[in-house]
Amino acid sequence: MEVDGNSTQPIAVLREFGCEQNLLSRPDGSASFVQGDTSVLAGVYGPAEVKVSKEIHNRATTEVIIQPSVGLPGVRERSQEQYVRETCAAALLTSLHPRSSLTLVLQVVHDDGSLLSCSLNAACMALMDAGLPMRCLFCGVTCAIDSQGHIHTDPTASQERESRAVMTFAIDSAERRVMMSSTKGSFSVSELQQCIAVSQRASEKIFNFYRESVKRRYSKIL
Repeated sequence: MEVDGNSTQPIAVLREFGCEQNLLSRPDGSASFVQGDTSVLAGVYGPAEVKVSKEIHNRATTEVIIQPSVGLPGVRERSQEQYVRETCAAALLTSLHPRSSLTLVLQVVHDDGSLLSCSLNAACMALMDAGLPMRCLFCGVTCAIDSQGHIHTDPTASQERESRAVMTFAIDSAERRVMMSSTKGSFSVSELQQCIAVSQRASEKIFNFYRESVKRRYSKIL
């Protein structure tokens, strides 16, 4: 953990980002997102016809499917699907597409820590590529607290294994509010508040990356 020389607040140190949109031809929107050695590929389908059993009369039905890099989806993937689905449902203007379905498929390419936050970032970039109406953008930030009480942002898999607590937050682009949180391990209320504050500061870097990535893409088109 690094500390700002003018305060006792930890600095949000993130691994290198990489992103590419419109990779796949069949989905309505797609993106790959890389954080260090963690990589996720996302595809968005819809708005499309929905089964009668899943139809909601005043908004679109949002579904999320996460495929692991190896093997079949398990309890971990089902839990992460719920976190991503809740975040997307809060950000999307689903009331504009009633009685339809929006399906987001996330394929894990490689997992070296902070997988849920990378999945959230890939999801947001894919939704942007699909041109779906949204209240705000969102990003994911993962924090790990080690045995010494130090906070590590965007931890690797080894740092997550050695930590006593891991938290992931979805932050909105409008007011930097926490849209979703996932926590594991033991931590104090003060440590939770510190991790939220660090994640909100880290989100600035991620949203700036979103902006620069989209600028580069459309500058090439124009």
